[in-house]
Amino acid sequence: MTTFELLSNLPPEFEKDLVSEIHDLLRESKKTLVILDDDPTGTQTVFDVPVLTDLSAQSIKDAIDEAPPVLFLLTNSRALTVEQTTELHQRLGDILKEYQDDIIVISRSDSTLRGHFPLETNLLRDALGIPESPTLFIPFFAAGGRLTVADTHYVVEGDTATPAHLTPFANDNAFPFSHSYLPDYIAEKSSGPVDVQSISLEELRTGDVSEKIAALPASSTCIVNAASITDLNVLSLALLKSDRRFIIRSAASFVQSLAGIVSRPPLDPWQMQDLDPNPNGGLIIVGSHVPKTSAQLTHLIENAPNAVPLELNIPALLENPDDTLFPLSAKLNQTIESGKTAILFTSRDRIDAPSEAENLAISQTISRSLVSLVQSVVARPSFLIAKGGITSSHIATDALGVKQAMVLGQILPSVPVWTIGNETRHPGLAYVIFPGNVGGDDALTQAYQKLTS
Repeated sequence: MTTFELLSNLPPEFEKDLVSEIHDLLRESKKTLVILDDDPTGTQTVFDVPVLTDLSAQSIKDAIDEAPPVLFLLTNSRALTVEQTTELHQRLGDILKEYQDDIIVISRSDSTLRGHFPLETNLLRDALGIPESPTLFIPFFAAGGRLTVADTHYVVEGDTATPAHLTPFANDNAFPFSHSYLPDYIAEKSSGPVDVQSISLEELRTGDVSEKIAALPASSTCIVNAASITDLNVLSLALLKSDRRFIIRSAASFVQSLAGIVSRPPLDPWQMQDLDPNPNGGLIIVGSHVPKTSAQLTHLIENAPNAVPLELNIPALLENPDDTLFPLSAKLNQTIESGKTAILFTSRDRIDAPSEAENLAISQTISRSLVSLVQSVVARPSFLIAKGGITSSHIATDALGVKQAMVLGQILPSVPVWTIGNETRHPGLAYVIFPGNVGGDDALTQAYQKLTS
């Protein structure tokens, strides 16, 4: 289907700009939006917002006590087993329950329907003590071309709108799915019957869905259609005016909408550079295996003459880790210290093990190896890019030692940049978190060129 065909018969968007009104309502409420982010790419629509990776009770309480309008808690749960994410969300729910009147909780996940859903929202609803609250399901993501129309979720690239289940994302090793029609997707992912409701684009584009959300049945799951950020803003305004409690599962765009955050241009190169000149080269880590990432990696290698590609061969790693990692570590250090950028990437052939547990074990081996290689880098890189949500999370927390960071902004649309804290291996370094499924074939090259300009 063409994008024109998908959108041509829709009613016009609501004309009034609601962003400032939403921003003022959130500020007046004195509530904090607490986003449980299942990988670090959820910060791709915000700026000047704190991110907490230390999820101890005291750290969370200290952060909420500062009353920021928005606070991200990095759970990285897309890399966890069902048992691990269950334990984590029960614990986080118990911590957050103390702040029931001061927070709005958003479970932020992937715009292509991957992740522990509805497990995480059900756990939060029970742990927070609000079992009858409806769940709002909002996978729309503007910059990534993820649209929900007539309860069906699409991935738009150029003038082509493809139902999400027909894209490579649906074949994810950990979170495969076979439906784009969201009532069927929710049924597929749920262990029992679910009362599925829907807010249509026709309703949103009237400009007021207050009565609609007030009438949602208890414990129901409500699909929110959206084809623009304006559609989400109509919902956000109604939510902030409502006294009803909701559990929210969304992609990154809804965080921006509910916070009343305006869009801002991408960062300039000088905003991401060390204050003191750094003669060392940069470091780019590519772990994501989606086809878009592989195309971007190929383009980067072909168009970055001052960069050195270094492959982490996964079959060789699984057979003999030491013989694979030690020489690669030496090359990595030599490249960065010479002033050239090192492109560290995993071999592109996908490895499918017989069982989910074995697939997870292979993924964990790869992650630990990338972490070990980054930890082995002695010199401070002039910049650091990590490609892929799970990869960037492990590099941040395990390799760099990030406990708290600040979202500086975006280097490219939907590609967030963090400033990492004094507790890390490289205090103040600009850390680029590059989602695996964002941008054209030249996007990674654009980021590299911006950081080396």
